Amino acid sequence: MSTTTLTSPVKTPAFQRVSGRRRAKDTAATVLVTLSVVVALIPLAWVLITVVAKGLPALVSPTWFTHSLSGLTSSSMGGGVYHALVGTLLQGLVCAIISIPLGVFVAIYLVEYAGKSRLGRITTFMVDILSGVPSIVAALFIYALWVSTFGMPKSGFAVSLSLVLLMVPVVVRSTEEMLRIVPQDLREASYALGVPKWKTIARIVLPTSLAGIITGIMLALARVMGETAPLLILVGYAPFINFGLFGGEQGTLPGVMVAEMNNPTAAGSQRIWGAALTLILVIAILNIAAKLISRYSQVGKK
Repeated sequence: MSTTTLTSPVKTPAFQRVSGRRRAKDTAATVLVTLSVVVALIPLAWVLITVVAKGLPALVSPTWFTHSLSGLTSSSMGGGVYHALVGTLLQGLVCAIISIPLGVFVAIYLVEYAGKSRLGRITTFMVDILSGVPSIVAALFIYALWVSTFGMPKSGFAVSLSLVLLMVPVVVRSTEEMLRIVPQDLREASYALGVPKWKTIARIVLPTSLAGIITGIMLALARVMGETAPLLILVGYAPFINFGLFGGEQGTLPGVMVAEMNNPTAAGSQRIWGAALTLILVIAILNIAAKLISRYSQVGKK
């Protein structure tokens, strides 16, 4: 006589089932995030490789950084972008001199002084509006105010003023976020020692957030240096060197690309890609300099 043993199925504990679902969701999220990064990097790498491949022949020319395009015909090979590099750096420098202190002071006011005041709300609202203003609108505003109303000539300085309208909101937002990261305990400890508020901001808050502020400023400057609309409206393109910011046409790196778009020759194509690669290098140098400054400031604090 045989006996049959009945065994009940082993049940998986509830916490293990929940843990398995969480692990599966975590894996799926990790895969999705990784795929998103790869998809985003593919076009960026493609653009960079294309610009380097087509622009490098221009940069290896011995005259690229030492000569202008003055006196060259549209089909003549040679010359360089010295004039455009000078114009871009001058306009960016003037824009930075105006925008950086203005943006940092506005951010300090919004974080440290404004609170829930009406002026603070209005300032935040205006910064949000300026953040979405297209570059051509900023250029038209400066043209209406600086050229039409005040009667000033078209110039590189007018371009810098339009770039200020584009750079200030980015500086304000990035600086504001960095200041908010600083722990409130540091401020309160300084106040408890009898340190005035302005000195607390200057000696504690700003040095603590300096690395992030510098990075945000460089990103804002890199954004405005490639704008084209203000150049087309507020200053003409010149293939020769012009160090004057208050009069006359002035060459810039985006201006070279726009001017050579109507040049179907091999020389025109080389100048376009060479100017694009030069602009990328300038922006890369600015970002590397920001990283080095940030690292040096952190080492100095230690």
